Parts: sequence; structure tokens; C-alpha cells
Amino acid sequence: MRRMLPLFAIALGASASAQTHRAPFTIAETGRGFATLDEAVQAVRMGTATILIAPGTYRECTVQAGGRITFKAVTPGTAIFDGTVCEDKAAFVLRGNGSVVDGLVFRGFSVSDGNGAGIRAEMGDLTVRNSMFLDSQEGILGGEPRGQRIVIDRSTFSGLGQCDQAVNCSHAIYLGNNGSVTITNSRFERGTGGHYVKLRVPNVTISGNSFDDTRGTRTNYMIDLPEGATGVIAGNTFVQGRAKENAGALIVVGAEARTYPSAGLNIADNDARMAPGARGNPAFVADYSHARLAIGANRLGPGIRAFETR
Repeated sequence: MRRMLPLFAIALGASASAQTHRAPFTIAETGRGFATLDEAVQAVRMGTATILIAPGTYRECTVQAGGRITFKAVTPGTAIFDGTVCEDKAAFVLRGNGSVVDGLVFRGFSVSDGNGAGIRAEMGDLTVRNSMFLDSQEGILGGEPRGQRIVIDRSTFSGLGQCDQAVNCSHAIYLGNNGSVTITNSRFERGTGGHYVKLRVPNVTISGNSFDDTRGTRTNYMIDLPEGATGVIAGNTFVQGRAKENAGALIVVGAEARTYPSAGLNIADNDARMAPGARGNPAFVADYSHARLAIGANRLGPGIRAFETR
């Protein structure tokens, strides 16, 4: 039996389709179209709006300086931002009151300091969903020294990271704040240096994700919490690759500082394996914090040790 869409969904889809014929960027609330994304962003000013983005490949960027903006692909996966950065940072430089990125593709970002990213999150809460970050120095980078809340869900990070193009390494995701980061139902693969996820935050939720390092090159840890953290790392799958720069551990806690308490960090119900041909005897969790972590049952394949403290 064919599923029927609600009438309001049909109407919304027709409206969005009509708008994309007029201009590639349309403010949903007003129907006003713009030739460039930055023109649409500047029109929002300190307001709240959804910018609908038509299918296409865009070699342009934007800086959100205020307001609350949702950047939404009319058709998920078909609005591609390719190679162009603002302020020598990222395709989207976000420092408004809040941002949502939904259904977009970011690829091919490189800058002189090694931190070319799809998104630079400098201010405001951020939600990213149904999006892809491909073949760049960094996927998502940023943070602010306040209670920022960042949520990443159902997104893909592939071909990201570097430790050979600049003094400091870059990572698929590198975020810091005094609030929280939640990463769920997402895929990390084919890293090209650095860590897959590096977070300098007091509270993390990392669950239901896939970390596949089978085709990674010069990669380091899957998850690095260099200043400690509490929260949950659960229900993830990990495959340790064979072309590692640092194969000592998969998850590392407090390797640089003990800024945030780590007692009670719950690491459970994960599955970790070695890829064919992978060498070494890595620790699933390497703890530098010396806190009482809550490490539960995890399914570990041959060659992976459960825990070490340093």
C-alpha cells in the first residue's frame, strides 16, 4: 500500500520546489529568494529564519554574525558546498545566536593553517543533521568558552584530518566549550590524519556511531578527550586500521590535562575490532585522568586490550 503524505507536507514540498526555480537560496518564512547564500544570511540579520538551499554545487561561503538560522537543503544530499572558505576558515563561519545545518554536503576545504573546515562554530548552539563532510582538512571545528550546546546526528565524516600540512594537527571533529557535545548515529571513515573526534568539553554523549579506520592513513585515536569529560560513550562500533600514526589506543581520556572531572564517564556496550592486517596491541581505553571511570561490558576483538592507565 502506497504511503500518502499529509496535505501540509505536499504543500510545503510544492512551495519549496517553486522557490528553487526563482533563486537558489530562499527564506522559507517570506518566500524571498537570493542569488547567493551570504545575501540571504545578511538579510536575516538578528532574526530567526530557515534558508532553503536548492540542489547544486556552490563555490561560495557565508559568515553568520547574528540571529538564529536553519540552513536546510530542499533535497538532502544535493546541496554541495565545494572548496570556498570565508575568513580563511570555513564554508560556514557561524557566530550567531544559534544555527542548524540540515542535509548539506561540504567538501574540499584547505587553508594555510591546516584548519580548512566545512563549518567553523564560533558562537551559539549548533545542530548538524543529515550532512556530509568530505575530503578536507577538518569537518567541524570551533567552540566558545561558554555553555554552548552542539549536537551532531546522522552525518558522515570521510577523508578528513591532517598532521603533515601545518604545525598543528586537524581532525574530523574538533570542538571545545564549557557546555556539551552530542554525536549520534554518525559515520567516521577514511581519516587522513589526526583524530576522528577530539573534544575539549566537560560533558559528552557519543553513541550509536561507526568508526571505520580500515582505509585510514596516518590516523591517531578514534576519540580523544584530552582534558577529561563526563558523560557517555556507548553503542559505537570501532575498526582499528593498519596505517596508523599512533596505534596505542582507541579512546583516550585526559592525556593533556585534568580540566574537567572524568569520574563516572560511562564507556559501555561498544564493539571494537582490528582490521585485517592491523598491527599492535592497542588499549580500547587509555586513561590519563586516574579518575574512576565507569567502564562496562564492551565487545573487544583479538588484539585489543580493555584498559590501561598512564
